[in-house]
Amino acid sequence: MSEAPAKTPPRILVIAGSDSSGGAGIQADIKTVTVLGGYAMTAITALTAQNSVGVLGVEPVSADFVAAQIDSCLSDIGADAVKIGMLGSPQVVEAVAGRLRGTGLPIVLDPVMVATSGAQLAAEETVAAMREHLFPIASLLTPNLPELARLMNTELSDRESIHTASGLLVGTTGCSVLTKGGHGEGERIEDLFVPVEGRWAEFDDARIETEHTHGTGCTLSSAIATLLGHGVPMEHAVRLARKFVRAAIRNAPGFGAGHGPLGHQAVRSLD
Repeated sequence: MSEAPAKTPPRILVIAGSDSSGGAGIQADIKTVTVLGGYAMTAITALTAQNSVGVLGVEPVSADFVAAQIDSCLSDIGADAVKIGMLGSPQVVEAVAGRLRGTGLPIVLDPVMVATSGAQLAAEETVAAMREHLFPIASLLTPNLPELARLMNTELSDRESIHTASGLLVGTTGCSVLTKGGHGEGERIEDLFVPVEGRWAEFDDARIETEHTHGTGCTLSSAIATLLGHGVPMEHAVRLARKFVRAAIRNAPGFGAGHGPLGHQAVRSLD
């Protein structure tokens, strides 16, 4: 009996920075895409020397070379979805937008601006460039609460203010928004999905008490992009991606002295 032909994997282009310790960034993205049955390609925007304790150094990649990486992937392999993470400069933002504008691809943009520690990771010029060039072509933004507050220039004091700011962000950008509630307080985490059209969806889960959460945002956005590449509708892609992240957190290997990496390799089912 002959074997059934293997299903062609969705091609996922990841545009982000590298994490030398493998917990976040491009490394977490590749693991996520692969485990979820996709074919990962990369355009690296920066090299970092980092681990579970902190970032020791950053070497940016030029905008021209980021663009060349994107061109080399799209001109030959092609893509079914795109995930964008750390960009680093207005020039890189403009180069990325210039290569993706008009492609019609689903684009999941994780607007990396504020670290778990509260450190600011993007200058105002870079945020302004994202607003002007990338937000209009993105399919989904995935800000955490500090990033949402910065984007909307407001304080998020309660559930109502989070809902209001999320809705306004959708209105001003024209793309869907998934507001991640992990930076909130309390024993439960509430994420809010606000589509451009249709009903809002709230996801409420018990907080997993662990130090090993390095790369959760990268993993979530890459998982959503991969599922969109598979043809999964966006709300369901968000739902399944959240399950993937939670399973990876539960299976964290416990590496590192600080905020350790997730256990992507151990996730076998999204049920």
